[in-house]
Amino acid sequence: RFPQGPPKMNFFVYFLINVSNKRVTSYVGYTKNLKKRLSLHNKSKGAKFTKGRKWTLIYKKCYKTKSLAMRQEYLLKKDQKKRKLLKNKFLMNN
Repeated sequence: RFPQGPPKMNFFVYFLINVSNKRVTSYVGYTKNLKKRLSLHNKSKGAKFTKGRKWTLIYKKCYKTKSLAMRQEYLLKKDQKKRKLLKNKFLMNN
């Protein structure tokens, strides 16, 4: 069926932030289609937690398999130190 094997699918782990009234809220997720997923979050059609906020993508990383992306998403969700570093780096540059 696939002479060269199955088509390659890329999965992204992403980190979003929302800044309103000097309060910074963050969200970590994974997806196959980053552009579409960010659009859904900003239209309040993404995850329940993200509804009603304007999100900015501040970090993304591509993985070859869904399982690897899910594992890295889990690790980033738990790594408060790395998330704080990414947030601060973004806030200092904007």
